[in-house]
Amino acid sequence: MATAKKTPAAEPAKKAAAAKPAAVKKAAPAKPAAAKKAAPATPRKPNAAFMKEMTPSAVLAAVVGATPLPRTEVTKKVWDYIKKLDLQDPANRRMINADDKLKAVFGGKAQVSMFEMTKLISDHLK
Repeated sequence: MATAKKTPAAEPAKKAAAAKPAAVKKAAPAKPAAAKKAAPATPRKPNAAFMKEMTPSAVLAAVVGATPLPRTEVTKKVWDYIKKLDLQDPANRRMINADDKLKAVFGGKAQVSMFEMTKLISDHLK
């Protein structure tokens, strides 16, 4: 038994049939806005560990001040300092270029990532 060869003209017809778009499904009717979940009655409480006031070291106090602050506020003040002096690397915004004050906080490093920065700052909080 001999097998029949496919003709080149038959192949484009099959490809064209396969390329037909699938049937368009009808969209489900939109749900009313009232069906969303209601917000919980009690507001979320902040984590007590983050809100505990910590005393910055003398080196960190040059950047954020000497008064005891929660970790969240220390991080905010360091970011305010970085943005005020435009210390983010323009090519890679995740990197912080340290000036003299921050170099002391960062352990002498001239450039650190924003993720490493929080770790280095936590070493200066008591």
